[in-house]
Amino acid sequence: MTSLHPAPLPLPVPATAIVPVILSGGSGSRLWPVSRESFPKQLWPLISDRSLLQETALRAAGEGFAAPIVVCNQEHRFLIAEQLREAGIAGARIVLEPVGRNSAPAMAVAALLAAETDPDAVLWMMAADAAIEDEAALARGLATAAAAARAGHIVTFGIEPTRAETGYGWIAMGEAIGSVPGAFRLARFVEKPDAATAAHMLAAGGHVWNSGMFLFRTGQFLAELAEHAPAVLAPAQAALAAAQTDLDFIRLDAEAFARCPEISLDYALAERTRNAVVVPAAFGWSDVGSWGALWEIGAKDGAGNVALGDVMLEGARDCYVRSDGVLTAVVGLKDTVVVVTGDAVLAMHRERAQDVKKIVCRLKEAGRQEAVAHSRVYRPWGFYETLIRGERFQVKRIVVDPGQKLSLQKHYHRAEHWVVVAGSALVTRDEEVSLVRENESIYLPLGAVHRLENPGRIPIALIEVQSGSYLEEDDIVRLEDTYGRV
Repeated sequence: MTSLHPAPLPLPVPATAIVPVILSGGSGSRLWPVSRESFPKQLWPLISDRSLLQETALRAAGEGFAAPIVVCNQEHRFLIAEQLREAGIAGARIVLEPVGRNSAPAMAVAALLAAETDPDAVLWMMAADAAIEDEAALARGLATAAAAARAGHIVTFGIEPTRAETGYGWIAMGEAIGSVPGAFRLARFVEKPDAATAAHMLAAGGHVWNSGMFLFRTGQFLAELAEHAPAVLAPAQAALAAAQTDLDFIRLDAEAFARCPEISLDYALAERTRNAVVVPAAFGWSDVGSWGALWEIGAKDGAGNVALGDVMLEGARDCYVRSDGVLTAVVGLKDTVVVVTGDAVLAMHRERAQDVKKIVCRLKEAGRQEAVAHSRVYRPWGFYETLIRGERFQVKRIVVDPGQKLSLQKHYHRAEHWVVVAGSALVTRDEEVSLVRENESIYLPLGAVHRLENPGRIPIALIEVQSGSYLEEDDIVRLEDTYGRV
């Protein structure tokens, strides 16, 4: 796959830098089994060789833009920081949500943070997981939206509809704004409609899809929150005032932020303000909300199939087939989605794409790990993946990046045996520190205080054999940690 961003596009009308605010709090359960809570869809390369988060950040980089503010789940902080670094995004302020509270509280915190340096800055709120095909059209629409925001409006993008879509919310447009060509009064929001209502709105015209993207001046936004949603603003102010700096992150006060109501910006402000306007645009937007949506925007073969990974098709038509694991062969199917990961397979009709969430709910009810995490789990030092699990034993592969180290820790219920298969590991075991080289091993008895460190310039890999009465990840007592997880 190739990147959608050969170079950042400057604004057509340079002005005061726009501050991108990227919201990355969702879990993307409709894209299970690839997207899971521990590694959600915005962190995956689903439309190019970059992740959705990276694509989002890069479309708001370069001339005319300030460094972004990213509001994210605290569990994803190291993954997001590393992906931004890989994409060349410097100076990002990463705000950690202790609990998800939807978009209004997240934007309140971002606006308060931006106001500390520029109360008149224009903020551009974006979800981290949308796709946009026509960057030039986006830049033109953004110029109009920024002009409307600077004129005192709360602005959202309305996507010109191409079909009677029931999976999106809609917006009814009012009269044109004379002072800002291309902007219209926002008459009302329409919840995700049934098929008949969507068909009527499409035929009637004057209706657009709700993209969920907003632009506004920081000071005005905070003033309108104070008027229309003080229950959102007050705890957000308290959460930021009591925030702590954690490495390169801003960690909000958990107790204060938890007092915010769980509410979207649409409900908290856009439906209540007298200054809401919509800028209709056609820039190939998709919320990448389902496997069906990925089929729609994907590159298709002559039979209408989208095939990614180790896939072989025979007589298939209009299918989406993705394999992140074993060879996947599909024969004679039509309008089908098949997704294969290392530990799960999804097969369904494309028209049932919205029902994947039901499977995720059932998995959670059954306590299945596949609902929330992959067999490979990323950590700030590298990753581990479960290879074999049985009664009272478990085998994992652990990879530690150069210069990184695990926490100094111990376990109450398990012993571990480490076998180094690549590189050399510096291992602390109680009072002993030793260098364990390739094809060498070390035993860590139950209760031993231990740490694994990579002092070299290449990743180290080892096989970990655990044995004991309890083998879950919460049997870790961290005594010291480079990444602030104690």
